[in-house]
Amino acid sequence: MFLRCFAALLCCLLFLTAQPRLTLSVDTVMRGPGLYGYSPQSVRWSGDSSRIYFRWKRHDEPATAEYSTYVVHRDGSGLKKLSEEEARQAPPTASDDTLDWKLSVYAEDGDIFLYDQISGRRRRLTHTADIESSPRFTLDQKRIAFVRGNNLYVLSPADGSMEQLTDIRTGGRDDEEKKGTDSQEFLKKEEKDLLDYVRERARKTEEDRAKRKKENPRKSFRLTARQSLRGMQLSLDETTVAAIVVERPESAKQTAVPAFITESAYTAELPARAKAGDAQARTRVLFLDAATGEPRWLDAGIQEEGKDGKKRDRDLRFSRFLWSDDGSKLAAVARSADHKDAWILAADPKTGKARTIVAMHDDAWIGGPAPLACGWLPGNQRLYFTWERDGWSHLYTVPFAGGEPKQLTSGKWEVRDVSLAAGKGHFLLTTSEVHPGEEHLYSMSLDGGPRTRLTSMPGAHDAKLAPDGGALASVYSYVNRPPELYLLDLRNRAAKPVQITDSPAPDFKTFPWLDVPIVHIPARDGASVPARLYKGPAFQRGGPLVLFVHGAGYLQNVHRKWSPYAREYMFHHLLMERGYMVLDVDYRASAGYGRDWRTAIYRHMGGKDLDDHVDAVRWAVQQHGVDPKRVG
Repeated sequence: MFLRCFAALLCCLLFLTAQPRLTLSVDTVMRGPGLYGYSPQSVRWSGDSSRIYFRWKRHDEPATAEYSTYVVHRDGSGLKKLSEEEARQAPPTASDDTLDWKLSVYAEDGDIFLYDQISGRRRRLTHTADIESSPRFTLDQKRIAFVRGNNLYVLSPADGSMEQLTDIRTGGRDDEEKKGTDSQEFLKKEEKDLLDYVRERARKTEEDRAKRKKENPRKSFRLTARQSLRGMQLSLDETTVAAIVVERPESAKQTAVPAFITESAYTAELPARAKAGDAQARTRVLFLDAATGEPRWLDAGIQEEGKDGKKRDRDLRFSRFLWSDDGSKLAAVARSADHKDAWILAADPKTGKARTIVAMHDDAWIGGPAPLACGWLPGNQRLYFTWERDGWSHLYTVPFAGGEPKQLTSGKWEVRDVSLAAGKGHFLLTTSEVHPGEEHLYSMSLDGGPRTRLTSMPGAHDAKLAPDGGALASVYSYVNRPPELYLLDLRNRAAKPVQITDSPAPDFKTFPWLDVPIVHIPARDGASVPARLYKGPAFQRGGPLVLFVHGAGYLQNVHRKWSPYAREYMFHHLLMERGYMVLDVDYRASAGYGRDWRTAIYRHMGGKDLDDHVDAVRWAVQQHGVDPKRVG
C-alpha cells in the first residue's frame, strides 16, 4: 500500500515538473472550451437505473465537431464512447412516458420513435419527408398522438394504423369554396340552365362533395396568413384537440440584425424579435371537437376596464396546457401582455369557459428563476406551482377545484427548479438555501415538510436522480473547477462522489485558478451588494480597478460555480498578473436574490443598478486604496 501511494505521488511530481505553468495571454484565454473543456450535456439514466448516458466532447476536438454520446455504468466503471449506431439506441433526452415508465415516445429529426426502457431498443414509427413532433401517449397508453403539418394524428404502434383527427388549413379558401362576383355567379347559373352537359356535371360534382362530407364529416378550420399554431395536444380521452393560435400583428416589424461573416461572403440579415413597445403577437386557445371538427375559442373570463370605462377582455399570453393523468381535467397557464399578472386556469373544452384557480400579480413584472413552473400531483386533484408571493421563489400547491394556495417552502432563498421523481412519490427541488451562489438538489414530501439534501459538494449541481432513487448523476462545478459529471451512491452515504469526465486540457490544470472570494459592499440605500473580488499579489495601493458588468441584467455571476463568463473569469486573472484589481458586481436586477432585488430597476434602468457600481468603486477606493482616476 505504501509503495502504491509513493508511486502515485512520484507520478504527480513528475507531471508537475514536466508540465510548465500555463502562461496567460489573450490568445490563451480565447482558447475557451479548448482550454477549460466542454461541459457534459443531456445526462439521463437507463430505465433499469444501471447506466448513465450523456453527450460530451474532449477539449482537443475541433470546435465545430458534434458532441458524442457516452455511457458509463452506475458504479462509474466502463466509460465508453458510443458509435453512431449505438448512440441511436440510447434513451431519449426528452420524451413522453407510459405511467409504468416502460415505454417512451419521442421525436427525432422530424420522425417519431418508440423506446423500450427495459430492452434499451428503439423502434421507428414514422419515416416521412414531413416533420412530425410533439408525440404523447393516449389515456389507454396504446396509441400515440402527434403533430404533422399543423394537423394532429393518432398512430397505433401495434398495427401501424393512423387516423387524422383535425383538418386545419392555411391561406385562402379552396377553389370549390370560392364564390365569384355577381356577374360570374349569374353566368355560371345560366350555363347550367341552358346546357344539359354542364347541368349534369354540376350535379355530379355536388353529389361527390356530399359523399365526401358524409364519409368525413369533420369540419375544416382555416388559419389566416398571420396565424400559426403551437402547443397542439389531444385530450387523453381523445375527444378534444387543444392548440394555441398565435396571431402576428398586422403592423409587425422585426428587428434585422446583420450577419457580416457568411458562407456567401455577402451580408445577411438575421431575424430578431420586435422592439419593446411595438405591437406584439396575440394568443388565443382553440378547441376542436376531434369527431366533428367543431371549433370553440376559450373564454378566460378575465376582463379589465378600458380608458373609456368599458369592460373588455384582457389581452393574455397562453404558454401551455396541463392535462391531468386521467384526462378529466385541463389547466392552462397564461400571463397578461404587460407581464404584471399571471393565472392558472381551469379550462372546460366542452363549453369553452374557464375559471381562475390562482391569480398572481406583481406591480413590476412576473418573473423569478422558475416562473410559472406548474404540474399535476398524483390523484388529479391538486396542482403544484412556483410563485414569488412572499418575495422569494417558492413552491405552492392548490386544489383544482379552487381555494387558498398552500405554501410548501419558505425562507430567504429560491426554489430554482421543481419536478416529480419517477413514480411521482415526492418532489425534487433545486434550491439556493445553502447560499445564494450554490445550487443543491433536495427531495421533499408532496405535502411539504423537511427536505433531504441529496448533494453535498459546495458549488452547483445539475443532478438527475436514478429511476430507482438510489443514485445521482450530477454535472457539478465550482468557482475554479469547470463542470464535470459525477456519480453518487445515495444508499451508501459514506461513499464519495465518483468523477466520470475530465474535461480541461492538461495545461489548464497547471495554473492556480482563484477561488474568488465573495465580498458584500454597502450601498448608499443600506443594501448589501454581493461582488467577486479579484485581487492578486501584484496589486498595490494606488493601483487600477476594472469593474466587470455582467450582461443580461437578470443573471447571477457572483456565485460558487463555474461562470458562464468563463473567458472573462480567465481574463481577470491576466489583469491581476498586470497589477489590476477586478470587481464583478451582482448589481440590482441580477438574479439570485429574490423579487425585490430583481425588480429594483423597474421603470428606472440606470438608477440603483448604476448606483451599485458607483458605490462599488467608492468602496474599492476606501478599503483597498484604488486610484479613483484609474477606474474602467
